[in-house]
Amino acid sequence: MALKPGFENKRQLYLLTTLCAIILVAGGWEIYNYFFSSPTVSRAVPVATPKPIPSAGSGQTAPTSTAPDAEKLASVSNAGLDPTLHLGKLILAEQVQYAGSGRNIFSADSAPIHIEQPIRPARPNGNTAAATPVPTGPPPPPQPPAIDLKYFGYSQSKDKSIKAFFVHGDDIFMARSGDIVDHRYKVGAIMPGSVQVTDLSFNNTQTLPLSAN
Repeated sequence: MALKPGFENKRQLYLLTTLCAIILVAGGWEIYNYFFSSPTVSRAVPVATPKPIPSAGSGQTAPTSTAPDAEKLASVSNAGLDPTLHLGKLILAEQVQYAGSGRNIFSADSAPIHIEQPIRPARPNGNTAAATPVPTGPPPPPQPPAIDLKYFGYSQSKDKSIKAFFVHGDDIFMARSGDIVDHRYKVGAIMPGSVQVTDLSFNNTQTLPLSAN
């Protein structure tokens, strides 16, 4: 069965009108609730449910009451507060001025504070440590280093001349009196128990004993 074009247009118009009416009613109800209705807040007050008191012959003790104390609740209230502004007390508080008894550090004309002198010295015996004298003049010259040669033996030839043997690190030297060892040390008098060696870098002469090792 074919529908007429006019009937289909009227059906769509009816649906659109009904939808608009529903939207208007719902929106009006929300606006009314928002502006004209006040929300009510309800608080649930806990009520203590009394428990049955057991009989004397049951052997159980009666529970104690847990109801809130009315006096404690009354002490928390704001009934005793006085909201009145006392102008007289406020004026007295504003007129208080600070007046110190000491020296004013912000004034150049203020007299210095008198400092009491100690009755006795901090040390009961009155003795104080003598000040250490500060040495004056140029510093003394540095001490020359020790000669690190080791004299460990000697040999004597047919002409009675003596040769000394020295160790310097891993090097072994043999020298007569007057020879220079390692370009720095000059050998002096050689004796069986000791030898004199001069360090040419510092012009320092030392006696080296004979070392068995």
